[in-house]
Amino acid sequence: MTARPPRQVVAALISCAALAFGGCASVSDRAQNSSLEALDPTLPPGPSSTTKPVKCSDTSFSSLAPSALPRPGHMPADTFMRDIQDRGHLIAGVDQNSKGLAYFNPITSRIEGFDIDMVREVARAIFGRPSIVYKAISTKQRESVIVNNEVDIVASAYSIACDRQRRMLFSSVYARAQQRLLVPRNSSVDRLSDLRGKKVCATVGSTSVKRLQGEVGVVPYPVAVRSDCLVALQEGDVAAITGDDTILFGFKQQDDHTRIVGPCLGIERYGMAINKAHRRFVPFVNAVLAKLRRDGKTTAFRERWLKGLRPPTAAEISQCSHRRTGPGTR
Repeated sequence: MTARPPRQVVAALISCAALAFGGCASVSDRAQNSSLEALDPTLPPGPSSTTKPVKCSDTSFSSLAPSALPRPGHMPADTFMRDIQDRGHLIAGVDQNSKGLAYFNPITSRIEGFDIDMVREVARAIFGRPSIVYKAISTKQRESVIVNNEVDIVASAYSIACDRQRRMLFSSVYARAQQRLLVPRNSSVDRLSDLRGKKVCATVGSTSVKRLQGEVGVVPYPVAVRSDCLVALQEGDVAAITGDDTILFGFKQQDDHTRIVGPCLGIERYGMAINKAHRRFVPFVNAVLAKLRRDGKTTAFRERWLKGLRPPTAAEISQCSHRRTGPGTR
């Protein structure tokens, strides 16, 4: 076994309060698409809205139908979008430790990534420019900042899950991922069952931890911040990390002594979270997401930040879904 060179992981959790003109950018959301599956043209469309009470046996990920998009800077009176416009910036809860998704770049002093580009477009739809104040949050904090109205929106690899839909609203799906494993390159581990008696890292507040708790013999190693898992793996405190392949892909880019392995443990469908009091904001965001898809920008953003990691195919989604015990895993 060759010695591994020391490497650093940027794990500082700081709050970015600069607007688009400084280190942080902003974007507006337009109510989007009727099907959360619309990112993949090979999948059948879902229903355009959800009117019945959410039941956790449901496997539907539908959102409210998109609305018409007003001109930027001309949000209708008596709407949450107008409140945001009058304030002068969108407040977005984001991670800053997930390379490729939302990552604080110490060189540019900016938060950047796929999630950031998507939420910038929401702000752009409101103001005509990306005017955003970012609030850096951990995985566990995603729900509380929405429920307590500390942010306008959360875009943080947030899977639409049935229990979450009871407490907040979600946009349509703007990306999909698969839950898998990250292990050292020289590890013999190929699947979760190979990790019995060993520690596996996942973030607190994720259902990745819940899935680990359901795996006989695997020892969950919960951490507060996603990048803490990479540190734990590098220091030999855990045998593997489990999480979305979009997150694991960023870890692998930071440490080429690792590899992503294992069959899919669950399909994750990312949505932007919004407080239930701001129901009319959801169709606006959905319209923004629908336009991004039509214009090819969603694909372009993914290619920019996650180049080399393809989204799951319809066949993979179908196959992996048979292993799932319920909707939403992160």
